[in-house]
Amino acid sequence: MSFKEAPRSPLQPPTYGNLITILSIDGGGVRGIIPSVILDFLESELQKLDGEDARLADYFDVIAGTSTGGLVTAMLTTPDEGGRPIFAAKDVKDFYLEHCPKIFPHDSTPLAPAANVVKALSGPKYTGEHLHNIIEEKLQEKRLHETLTNVVIPTFDIKYLQPTIFSSFMLNKVPSLDAKLSDICIGTSAAPTYLPSHSFQTEDSEGNALREFNLIDGGVAANNPTLVAISEVTKEITRGSPNFFPIKPTEYGRFLVLSLGTGTAELQEKYDATKSSSWGVLGWLAGGGSTPLVDVFSQASVDMADYHISTVFQALHSEENYLRIQDDTLSGDLTAMDLATEENMENLVKVGENLLKKPVTRVNLGTGICEPYHPTTNEMALKKFAGILHKEKSVRELRSPNTNKGLQVNREKTQMMPAVEHSFPDLQKLSTIN
Repeated sequence: MSFKEAPRSPLQPPTYGNLITILSIDGGGVRGIIPSVILDFLESELQKLDGEDARLADYFDVIAGTSTGGLVTAMLTTPDEGGRPIFAAKDVKDFYLEHCPKIFPHDSTPLAPAANVVKALSGPKYTGEHLHNIIEEKLQEKRLHETLTNVVIPTFDIKYLQPTIFSSFMLNKVPSLDAKLSDICIGTSAAPTYLPSHSFQTEDSEGNALREFNLIDGGVAANNPTLVAISEVTKEITRGSPNFFPIKPTEYGRFLVLSLGTGTAELQEKYDATKSSSWGVLGWLAGGGSTPLVDVFSQASVDMADYHISTVFQALHSEENYLRIQDDTLSGDLTAMDLATEENMENLVKVGENLLKKPVTRVNLGTGICEPYHPTTNEMALKKFAGILHKEKSVRELRSPNTNKGLQVNREKTQMMPAVEHSFPDLQKLSTIN
């Protein structure tokens, strides 16, 4: 079984441009509302430049997402019957507002906290039935190879105790990864203690089983999938893909990366050693009414990925090519992954809107705080980012022989050549030397 290497979006391969463009979206449950607001703003800026039909999949070589970010990735890249994304960025927020209350039904009774503790001992907090149904309804039978641009979605296979990365770049080498996007999304969002694990198998064109998957939340492996996305591109370059020629694997100055977080608690907001030192199994599963074990593992992978990428880009003097947008000042109900009350969701929308007005930050691993390092706001940075994406797409169209613009430019060059040689006859002599 073979698959097309080139993305199906209007974006020509990086070999015709100057940059490799990557969008990455963290996991975080209902807090996926925060990056949805950011994505809506970015796409609206692109539409100002290229028209209302512009979509994010038209500008990014890779879109990566974990857990709730994996669902957003599929929404932005799965084609409808007309070959365009099933969701515009502005529709993602509305999807969350409509369906999260059914995915994470809220019990406001006084006995709810105690009931949650008991439930944590006997099974997942939610059945996942509505999540499964709505994902299958929206994504239907579409498979990984059909996405409009390359996607990278981390999951974790609990049977083999190792990450499974659903990557467009791996399909020719590992055809068994060509699963239905609905199965991939259900798997990557199956957060332990919150939603049930997900098992399925892929088959070849004749119905023969290729591989069985037993998946839980991709946040176990990479809640911030930015580094995974960069690694997948680097491997593709190393393999000699013509789509990335002549870019070298370590040319991070050619990467343009937008990494979106889903927010995290303000320092010392949720846990401390005094509280956690006395926790047993129940405490780590339901300390403070949340799930500390999940929070700790997911946040650790988020910050470590950001720390590593920031360090590499700074070392190669390419820090301006990496934009991380994250809010580490969440408090109270806003920190929950599953609180889908109308009030909390509207507050998460406001967090996203306010985040646009905040200065660009960088995580300080010594303090755990996102510190301002640039005078511009995230909104200003995204406007600049949109301009770069627009220019990169235009450059590729002009250079590529596969587009009307590229063909026109090549024809004009050919038509001009005799006149140039006539005006500068020495050029013809120089071209024949050696």
